[in-house]
Amino acid sequence: MDDSTAATRDDLTIWHRDGAVILDRFFSEDEIAPVRADCDALFDGRGQRGNAIDRKSKGGIGAFDAAQFLNQEQLPFAASPAINLIGLDAKLIAFAKAALGVDHVHLYQCDAWAKFTGDADYDQPFHCDFANHTLTVPGDDAAERTINFMIYVTDVTDDLGAIHYVAAPDAALIVGSGHAALPQAATGADDVQLALKARERSGAAPAGSIFAYGIDVYHRGTNLTRPGGHRYTITASYKAAGNDMIGRIAWPLHFMRPWKKLIGHAAPEQLACLGIPLPGDRFWTPTTIERTQARWPDWDMTAYRRALESVAA
Repeated sequence: MDDSTAATRDDLTIWHRDGAVILDRFFSEDEIAPVRADCDALFDGRGQRGNAIDRKSKGGIGAFDAAQFLNQEQLPFAASPAINLIGLDAKLIAFAKAALGVDHVHLYQCDAWAKFTGDADYDQPFHCDFANHTLTVPGDDAAERTINFMIYVTDVTDDLGAIHYVAAPDAALIVGSGHAALPQAATGADDVQLALKARERSGAAPAGSIFAYGIDVYHRGTNLTRPGGHRYTITASYKAAGNDMIGRIAWPLHFMRPWKKLIGHAAPEQLACLGIPLPGDRFWTPTTIERTQARWPDWDMTAYRRALESVAA
């Protein structure tokens, strides 16, 4: 990792050891403030129910509920370039490459998520995320795995539903070294849930911070208890380019969403994380550049044209 990244080698070491790390204030307030304003606009008028039941307060173990996921929006967002590019920030891409040990990564999921006190019972059981990211399981090699970034747009405290997680070495003591393959068993076993809960850590951190974790890490959502509280997060999931076992969103499926708010403002490296070839790739010919420019007239394709001209020369 070079000095341009907002994370350190120590952060990378923790991520490899524990499967998760909190990157404190990864983004500055100047970087995160416009994203917060975008979330205010996107989620304006949401969070009006305020009558959810807290199972945890009654001594139960959390459960999944569709209401937990009501206030989610997917990239690209009908807002400014700030929120559309935060999940493609160069520092984020650099950390993803270093974590996975590869030269090229793809963004395969990016959501904005708002939670409001009382709008749902957000208390969940411990689980791993790989079930809806792959039809297999995370590979043994880092390059076959993923890194998920939960970007805190607002302060995320324990009374505002901070994620709770169990570091990989601690989880292995409870469910064995093959814990990545057992999320459903843990979900349905109260004794395992309680054992994991005894070793859980809080992911609470101030706005601009990131909770970075793998899809084989046991974690759970917790309830918002602060009266009138809310929290905004942006999730961005990366995999090694070419890892076809991992997937979540097929970006072209959302072709009617406001892509011009992203494509016309992103650098080639950022667009490459969405599957758009870099300048100089053999895909780019006079015909493909002309057609692409016709599709996205506001996109400055100078770098792509210059790369093609240098090859022709």
